[in-house]
Amino acid sequence: MAESPHELACRLARNVEAVCRYYLSSGRRQGRYWIVGDVHNTPGRSMFVRLSGPDSGPGAAGHWTDAATGEHGDLLDIIRESCGLANFAGVLAEARRFLSLPERTPEATPPKHGVTPAPSGSREAARRLFAMSQPIASTQAETYLRRRGITAVRETAALRFHPHCFYRSGEHEPLETWPVMIAAVTDLAGHLTGVHRTYLDPSGFSEAALGKAPIDTPRRAMGDLAGRAVRFGVPGDVVAAGEGIETVLSLRCVLPTMPMAAALSSAHLAALQFPDTLRRLYLVRDDDPAGIGACEALAQRAQAAGIEALTLVPSLGDFNEDLHHLGVDALRSAIRVQLAPQDVVRFLDRPVVA
Repeated sequence: MAESPHELACRLARNVEAVCRYYLSSGRRQGRYWIVGDVHNTPGRSMFVRLSGPDSGPGAAGHWTDAATGEHGDLLDIIRESCGLANFAGVLAEARRFLSLPERTPEATPPKHGVTPAPSGSREAARRLFAMSQPIASTQAETYLRRRGITAVRETAALRFHPHCFYRSGEHEPLETWPVMIAAVTDLAGHLTGVHRTYLDPSGFSEAALGKAPIDTPRRAMGDLAGRAVRFGVPGDVVAAGEGIETVLSLRCVLPTMPMAAALSSAHLAALQFPDTLRRLYLVRDDDPAGIGACEALAQRAQAAGIEALTLVPSLGDFNEDLHHLGVDALRSAIRVQLAPQDVVRFLDRPVVA
């Protein structure tokens, strides 16, 4: 006999921290609570989930409250909202999947009405895809980054992994599935506005493709991207901004505490939004005409806003090439002479955390 919603909620409560780490990965544990921005997995501190207590009743594990809105609920509500599920049958099915319970028999399954489809390429479609993916730890996405020399993978909650993401090369081409690294594109308030997908080769890493899938467009994005970015660290008075995720993470291997943003393309880099706190912007340049032009345009905007703009120039084509081919010590030495002196002390002369 299938479990009732109450029984599923109790099972989830016994695994409450695992539920939070999966569906609310932007948060973190603090004492007896999991702290996050809201039930949609936005970074922040206004929502708290109880990590201890009875399976049900007052003070139960898994009960949550959003102090900013007054909303509250249980772990089934978290699954519904974080996954964007429109009906309760879908919530129960997702809870059973998470708990690795056998599927219900067809006789016991209620009629399917389906989840309301999100418009293709929309912000909502991006949010649902990010919610359905998993943290990158111990996945092919983490292996992909490490094979590209990126071992400093701390504070990468913006990156997730999906083992079977849809891909279609053309309108009339067959639908395929590939493993994919998914990156959250956010605005300055931390709200998810889109996602970027890097399709990965399940057969492994090669120097020719650098681990990307052998398809026409292994990088794709959707949602609202203009002015937004994939962010690593909280923007402050100093930020480094570049195009590619791998380029920015390569630089972060030697500057692990400097907040950084990957704008995903030269056009989006030129249009990047500035936080109000920003006083100095490092332009992480790719050594090609588009990258050089984007940095020049961004520097002009920054200077007009009273922000100091300094350009970081790679020795090879980009900073991931520098890291991958020259090594972390050479990259650190090359960056040292390009930073403002106070930022050498503040960001560079610190232990690198892998």
